[in-house]
Amino acid sequence: MALKKPTETESDLSVTVESCYKQSAVTRWQKDQLLDALDSIAEEVPVAMIYNGISHVVMMASPCDLEEFALGFSLSEGIIKKPEEIYAIDLVMADPQHLASGIEIQISITTQRSMQLKQRRRNLVGRTGCGLCGAESLQQAIRPVKPVPALPPATPAAVEKSVSQLTEKQPLQNITGACHGAAWCDKEGNILLLKEDVGRHNALDKLLGALQHQSISMNDGFALISSRASYEMVHKASSCGISTLVAVSAPTGLALDLAKQAGLNLIGFARPGRHVIYNQAETPDSEEI
Repeated sequence: MALKKPTETESDLSVTVESCYKQSAVTRWQKDQLLDALDSIAEEVPVAMIYNGISHVVMMASPCDLEEFALGFSLSEGIIKKPEEIYAIDLVMADPQHLASGIEIQISITTQRSMQLKQRRRNLVGRTGCGLCGAESLQQAIRPVKPVPALPPATPAAVEKSVSQLTEKQPLQNITGACHGAAWCDKEGNILLLKEDVGRHNALDKLLGALQHQSISMNDGFALISSRASYEMVHKASSCGISTLVAVSAPTGLALDLAKQAGLNLIGFARPGRHVIYNQAETPDSEEI
């Protein structure tokens, strides 16, 4: 699969932090006085996933790392089973002069996957707070989970180290205060890769796509997310073979049930000096952490 960049006749969608926010004049109340100032505002634009010419879903997302977003979304949603089933990814702006008009991600997939996608008849509109909007039935909303390799969870030292690095590794969040991060950490807790987006699901999909694109083994580390561990986050992680998911906030009950079904190590409330192990996979050398 080749991740195709836009041509000169298409939009220049640079994968930079600067493309994901804008400056706006604001009035700030500070130290008992009103002050005129400039503030950095995170961009949130409609992004349409179009498979073989047919629109499948529109997500509200940050306009960067969109090729990796498309790859990760396609894998985590089960549209494809492996990256090789995508032939090409093209990015096209609806109006090159107005980012808010939206971006099309035109994805070319194999005929077999295209036929299966048509059969699913899913045409949903996603928002930053929900990954299930538009599902046609309860059966579609609560999808079966894929078991993950039974691996030991991240050590307390690794969790602590990863959390301590998270803030400095999130430039867009530091600038705007409005974005989630999803990071890949090695077994020692070093953050090797981090993706950001206004939507937590989108950030994780971008990370999943980047891991596949860079051929990073998911058996040699864990994922860290700056949000709660919702059902969707656990499902996406397990669908791509991640064995340990660490969240800075709490899991939901459904997410915990899903983690147990998948055999996924689930850690929540990962903060400096503390975290909670909600589920630990059973391995031959399992020990209480």
